[in-house]
Amino acid sequence: MNQLQIIEREGIRVLTTQQLAEAYGSDSKIINRNFQRNSDRYVQGKHFYALSGEGLREFKGSRQFDDSLKFASILYLWTENGAWLHAKSLNTDEAWKAYATLVDDYYTIKQQVKVLSEREQLVAAMKLSIETSEEIVVIREEVKEVRGMVENQITLDYGEQRRIQKGISKKVYELESDPNVIQQLFRELHREIHDRFAVTSYKDIKRKDMLSAVRYIEAWVPRRVS
Repeated sequence: MNQLQIIEREGIRVLTTQQLAEAYGSDSKIINRNFQRNSDRYVQGKHFYALSGEGLREFKGSRQFDDSLKFASILYLWTENGAWLHAKSLNTDEAWKAYATLVDDYYTIKQQVKVLSEREQLVAAMKLSIETSEEIVVIREEVKEVRGMVENQITLDYGEQRRIQKGISKKVYELESDPNVIQQLFRELHREIHDRFAVTSYKDIKRKDMLSAVRYIEAWVPRRVS
C-alpha cells in the first residue's frame, strides 16, 4: 500500500473514494456503486462526510488533489467505520487485509515519542567531565544505567514488525475463513496485543518483548470461542 496523503475532517482521519479504492485493489466506480446500493446503512458524520458548495471549495483550496477531483461537485470522505462497510461490501481477502492495515497504520493516530540512541545517551553522559577517581566511578555507574534504559526503550525494527504482522495474519486465517468474521478477529487480536504489552500499536512493542509477543499470538484464542 503506497504512502497515503493524510486527510483529516473534524479532528479524525478520512480517505477519499479514490484512496479507498486503490487501497482495496478496486475502482472508484465500484466503491460508489456499492455506496448507492447500500446508502441506507451509511450515516453521514459516522461513516462519511459529503462536501459540496463552499465547503468543498475551501477544502480543495487547502490541499493538492488529482485533476480528476478538481471538478467534482461532491466529495465523499470515508471514516474508519465507512471503510469497514466498504470492505464488507467488496468482501475480498485483499480488501479485508487492506482494511486491517488501514486501521493500524492510517486511521489510528499515534503519538510520536523521540527516543535517544544509545550513542546519544552515552555522549551526553560523558560530557560530564570528571577530575577525580570518585567521579569516574559515578560516571561509569550512570553510563551502565543509561545503557539499560536505552535497551528497554528500543522497539521493533522493520523486519521484526513484519514478523509480528505475519504472525497476526496467520493466526486469524487459521481460526476463521468467513470474511464477515475475519475483520472482527483482526481488531480483537490487535486490541489484546495493545493491552498485553501496553502499546498503541504492535510496532511499539519493545524488542526485548518480541519473542513473548510471538508466543502470545501463537497461543491466542478469541473470546468468542474461549
